[in-house]
Amino acid sequence: MDRRRFISLSASGLLSMALADEMAQLSAKALKNDKEYSIVILGDTHFDTEPASVYHSNYNEKVEWLNRVQRAEFARNGEMWRERCPRLLKRASKLITPDTKMVFQMGDLIQGDCGKGEVHQKMLSDVMNSFKKELGNLPFVTVVGNHDIRGVDAKETYHRYMPQRMSEELGKPIKKTTFSFNIGKDAYIVIDFNHPDDEEVEKLLKETEGARHTFVIIHGPLFPYDSASCRWFYHGKNTPEHTAARRHFRELFAKRNVICLCGHVHTTELADWFGDGGRITQMTMNSVWSKDELGTYTVAYEGAAQYGERRKKIAHNDNGSETTDETPLFDEYRTGLKRYSFSFAAGSYKMHVSKKHISIDFYAGDSMDISHTFELR
Repeated sequence: MDRRRFISLSASGLLSMALADEMAQLSAKALKNDKEYSIVILGDTHFDTEPASVYHSNYNEKVEWLNRVQRAEFARNGEMWRERCPRLLKRASKLITPDTKMVFQMGDLIQGDCGKGEVHQKMLSDVMNSFKKELGNLPFVTVVGNHDIRGVDAKETYHRYMPQRMSEELGKPIKKTTFSFNIGKDAYIVIDFNHPDDEEVEKLLKETEGARHTFVIIHGPLFPYDSASCRWFYHGKNTPEHTAARRHFRELFAKRNVICLCGHVHTTELADWFGDGGRITQMTMNSVWSKDELGTYTVAYEGAAQYGERRKKIAHNDNGSETTDETPLFDEYRTGLKRYSFSFAAGSYKMHVSKKHISIDFYAGDSMDISHTFELR
């Protein structure tokens, strides 16, 4: 390389670094003094492509029933990302307005199951770059889901790649998959529900005391969800230790009147729960537009009496084993539920936040019109 070419490239690189640093500073500054703002939100996305060999050529699950289920997911993802999900993403981009500060994504950003760490990182990098470009280069915050760390070397790859990427998005050092940030006087606590770091969550709650609103962003819900795998929620395992932990954190969250934003279950749900000296309002969001009919908002279950009824109709788990009776678990939460609605619909969401009002507009599929508005506070 000649000297002139070297100097030119060096100057270009320095300029790019300076611009990136300036953008990070501007992003951090823009988040400090906002009293009213909006956030565009995506639920689970399970980014993937066709043919499956692009990301899954090294996949080699030995357990027969898992292999069968997961290969069916590859086919589902390829089909929905062929045309429907790009339309959904395009619609989400149109929700961005001058008061939109960020884009959130509720975990299971990717399908995972790559069979190789290098391919897993490529999948993460591909989706981050693609979504950022489509969504106006706004700060993009994602929380770790179970698929994001699923596969050979997947957890190590995610934990190495994503905290650094979140540092760039938020303009502050992020070292773990459980972290926090602020928009104005509002606190956002992002929790890794795959591997709960209880000490870190307690520390973040303490550091954010006095926030105007406290939001918890987590992939799996804080409440048991109405499905066969109802125990797959925050500290949901049926052991004395996890039962004590979930009740402890439920009380801490309730006393902070937390608003929980989550995904995982591929549904659009609102659960407004009162108890433990406070209130938890949970909004579950879904962007897995796997079938055409999921682009229409239809309520399947509504009211506290319906909470847990869907699971009673499910006789077997994916592995063929019989489901167990979890009525006492749902009863523990049902008495405190003041509002509950459940829909299988998928789409994009826009949250509006002000001092006395928080709402989420839901756009099913790629609808140009609001399908439903959820009044959270």
